[in-house]
Amino acid sequence: MSIQPLEDPMPVRRLNHAVLYVRDVERSVAFYREALGFRVVMSMPGAAFLQAPASSNDHDLGLFQIGTGAGPSQAGRATVGLYHLAWEVETLDDLEQAAGKLAALGALAGSSDHSTTKALYAKDPDGIEFEVSWLVPASLLTEETLAGRARIEPLDIAREKRRYGAGTPGGVGVSIPG
Repeated sequence: MSIQPLEDPMPVRRLNHAVLYVRDVERSVAFYREALGFRVVMSMPGAAFLQAPASSNDHDLGLFQIGTGAGPSQAGRATVGLYHLAWEVETLDDLEQAAGKLAALGALAGSSDHSTTKALYAKDPDGIEFEVSWLVPASLLTEETLAGRARIEPLDIAREKRRYGAGTPGGVGVSIPG
């Protein structure tokens, strides 16, 4: 199957928000507030809309309650569906802080170094996986770093902080305009 590029592609700029079905909205709101610092911008019975601390989106995450009897997602095991969402942090210090917070909550499921992206993986109370990542800024990308995307290595945040700087803003020129 050959996919041909569109002559007139849609001008999508970025993902604005995601919506999840959850068992218990209050429990999920509490988790995302504690784990990632999200705040509720609007709620109603059975639904809540949350915004990340540094976001300019109207909301970043919508949560809709479907009840405690809902079974686990079979996406990726028995059905097609979403694998995970990814949120970006500004610095490697922020990534390290997120790792500590997620570990303390028992939510941290793993981490990896994708060369240009340093990633944590976690699961919310319903087992929905998400990623928290820091992206190497465009000005620090090298041929070696770009070639490194072909493999996945263990993440060593302390090593990456020594290499790139603990407070270096990530994603500049990549996901954030330079």
